[in-house]
Amino acid sequence: MACRINNKEILDIYQETIGTSEDLLKNLLGNIFQELMEAKMDQHIGASKYERTEERTGLRNGHRSRTFKTRIGTLELSVPLDRDGTFDPGIFEKYQRSEKAFVSAMAEMYLKGVSTRKVSKIVEELCGFSFSKSQISNMVKSLDEEVSLWRKRELEYSYPMLVVDARYEKIRIGKRVESNAILTVVGISELGYREILGVWVTNSENEFSWGDAFRELKDRGLTGVKYIVSDAHEGLKKAINKHFIGVLWQRCFVHFLRNLICKTSVKQRDKVISLMQTLKNLTDINDARDQLKIVIERLEENKLTNAAEMLDENGEDIIAFYLLPEAYRKRMYTSNMIERLMQEYKRRSRVVRIFPNESSCLRLIGALSIEFSEQWQSKRYFNMDSFQILDDVKDNKKEGELMAA
Repeated sequence: MACRINNKEILDIYQETIGTSEDLLKNLLGNIFQELMEAKMDQHIGASKYERTEERTGLRNGHRSRTFKTRIGTLELSVPLDRDGTFDPGIFEKYQRSEKAFVSAMAEMYLKGVSTRKVSKIVEELCGFSFSKSQISNMVKSLDEEVSLWRKRELEYSYPMLVVDARYEKIRIGKRVESNAILTVVGISELGYREILGVWVTNSENEFSWGDAFRELKDRGLTGVKYIVSDAHEGLKKAINKHFIGVLWQRCFVHFLRNLICKTSVKQRDKVISLMQTLKNLTDINDARDQLKIVIERLEENKLTNAAEMLDENGEDIIAFYLLPEAYRKRMYTSNMIERLMQEYKRRSRVVRIFPNESSCLRLIGALSIEFSEQWQSKRYFNMDSFQILDDVKDNKKEGELMAA
């Protein structure tokens, strides 16, 4: 039978020797790697040394010398060989990465929010040699091509729903540090999957920057948009009205509530929140409109005139989600989906604090967006039949407009 190595016991021995002499650690680690390779060879050919079994599938063919750099020094190992030349110990690929994989690791560390200066220290600690800040920065730039291809990709499906938002990052522009807008558009395809359609870094969030983003998406194949969720930023609203004529717009319920309570005193805020909660989980758009009138009246009765006027003016926009089929309402009355994504951007970027330039910011945000889009593709966000929602939203929107008139 092939021998086995107890990895837990090896780890325990290694941990017990931490802090002892360097030679002892090198010898111990060398023995561990040697035993692991011998055990893998046993499994590969189906027999231990000098063992005769019916399960044997190959023969040993000596060893070859191989050096292996580690954080505690260079190890001299003897790699076992088989006659067929098919044995792969796997250790060197796992513990001593190729240049390409090493660059990827550096890029991944950067994406996790580790600054280039910290990356340099980590590399020196783990590998026994250092890289300059500029060298590591050059390494992570290898992501530029991948991000660029992703941002220019053709959109394959129709996207009935969009969720749109922006956040700000500090970027060094010349000798100044400026806050730049990170525009993000998430789409839900006709098949029910979420996908980040695009990200842009612009000097401000206005009608023109959003218009350029929407125009670019259309050029890449964006079609079938019937419903958009966003906050009420004036520039964004104008761009939506211009580039998506006739599309149902939902003003994010949570964003509106935040704005509304700013119109009230601290003592009255709990009451306002309680009243606003009654606008959720109703049957249809007619019930929502009736409840909207009640909430406005209650606000006026409590002398919350400013809040009542704001709700009266914007009420239809925050209950637009009732024109959606019921299955989609709970997730599509706010932009929370993209808010969570923005928090992930922040969590990764806050270590960087100030990006050295616009391209470095776009590199990080773009790479993170690719990562999240790939994760989202593993699970449907909605279980809907192709194009079902397109007709439902279209019919409900017309019905709602007639009733409102």
